[in-house]
Amino acid sequence: MLCNKKSNIASIKNHNSMDSYIEEELVSVITPCYNSARYISQTIESVLSQTYQNWEMIIVDGCSSDNTVQIVEEYIAIDDRIRLIKLEKNSGVAVDRNRAIEEAKGWYIAFLDSDDIWLPQKLEKQIRFMIENSQALCYSSYYLIDEHGLVNGVFMTKEFATYEELLKTCHIGALTAVYDACKIGKRYMQNVGHEDYALWLNILKDVGTARGILEPLAKYRRHNRSVSSNKAKAAQMQWNIYRNVEKFSLIKSVYYFLHYVYFGFFKYR
Repeated sequence: MLCNKKSNIASIKNHNSMDSYIEEELVSVITPCYNSARYISQTIESVLSQTYQNWEMIIVDGCSSDNTVQIVEEYIAIDDRIRLIKLEKNSGVAVDRNRAIEEAKGWYIAFLDSDDIWLPQKLEKQIRFMIENSQALCYSSYYLIDEHGLVNGVFMTKEFATYEELLKTCHIGALTAVYDACKIGKRYMQNVGHEDYALWLNILKDVGTARGILEPLAKYRRHNRSVSSNKAKAAQMQWNIYRNVEKFSLIKSVYYFLHYVYFGFFKYR
């Protein structure tokens, strides 16, 4: 990684162009995929369309049985910033993401699942914001889209995130999250379900506060396979994090779980 270089913050504040420091700030885009042929092209195209062009996209395939790999390889032939890792078995998104993080060379680690989409200025606005505000973790609001890509809502995030607040409700969408691996080192996900949420908690324990951009910068696709669409499964994962990851007592776990249920009811309304 390029952590030994120092960002030229003054150049960011005085110029509209990112060119003055773009060579320093490589972003590694982490994309797990499995049987993603229907959407993976849209996901890759949204990265190719970024106004911030100093990125690498690491796609990890968990033994897809459709033509996902063929589609990705077609893009690799066009742009060598895209890399594909083919795993021998499907072990879940946490394992896929961690393999990509291991291979990542970027100063920043960003996450984008194989059915979600970034808006063109997503990376540019977030990297600029992180450097200007010395942030180790950044996120944004995002649009909600259906299986056909039609916008049917928006999730408005909060300007700040703390460990205590995030225990009650998660307002950091994985498709919008970027962390500074030079500030806090590479951080990996536990294979516990809601693994991205557990990662944000882990980071916030160290950095105290993260800041979000209220403008929607991505599109989150909701369909039957989304964890967010299976409330019972999501609740079980949440409880597991309180009890087995954070090691809370029963009473403390119930306290936060009741907040989770309350805020979850209104999350996408």
